[in-house]
Amino acid sequence: MSSETHYDVAIVGGGVAGTSASIFTARHGLDTVVLSAGGSLLRRNAHLENYPGFPAGVNSRLLLEMMVDQAERSGAERRDAEVTAIESTDEGFAIETASGERLTADAVIAATKNRTDYLADLDGVTIIQRGKEYVETDERGRTGVEGLYAAGRLAGKAHQTVIAAGHGAEVAVTVLEDHERGFYHDWVAPERYFSGRGINVPPGIEEIDEDERRRREAESIEVMREYFDEPHPDEPEQHPDVQ
Repeated sequence: MSSETHYDVAIVGGGVAGTSASIFTARHGLDTVVLSAGGSLLRRNAHLENYPGFPAGVNSRLLLEMMVDQAERSGAERRDAEVTAIESTDEGFAIETASGERLTADAVIAATKNRTDYLADLDGVTIIQRGKEYVETDERGRTGVEGLYAAGRLAGKAHQTVIAAGHGAEVAVTVLEDHERGFYHDWVAPERYFSGRGINVPPGIEEIDEDERRRREAESIEVMREYFDEPHPDEPEQHPDVQ
């Protein structure tokens, strides 16, 4: 990674909230990188049983891997990196990692559960102490620094995976709106749903014909079959304090 590497959006944290955010920003044309130091809390879950769409539950490590796959299919780049510092610049933000790499971004989404040390040099970030550290945001994830957002647990949201995923998506939509990116809905519509009524297809929407719909459905079935063909090989990660 060179000093010239620049992104529209850099997401610090590759767990549920950060990965969910990257799906939305990348799908809608923002050059997005996810900087993940690993260690998502979801990897400790023995079996996830309250995430919508899985009636009998789902392996939590598998779900995270599927989300990462979806983000990459959407165009998001993912890097293994621990962010150590973020600096505000005239062009946006400069980001440094533990390995000495440096990149820049117009906007940053912080999604690192409770870790806030890398935000220490940013004037305008308010840290809330409630046993653990959280970042104060408005109702859409904006912090006191323009262009800096917080998502998921770091923004004080509840532990539940679906809440973290939903908040990551909401913050991403806020980024799209603040960047004045044309965005109406993240929706693939049947052919002529809008155009057949003489309405221009809104930003963020795609109309597809029946052949393309069937092709995408067949692909989704095949991909899901591959994911669920055999049990996931990884065991849940245990809490580090367990003897």
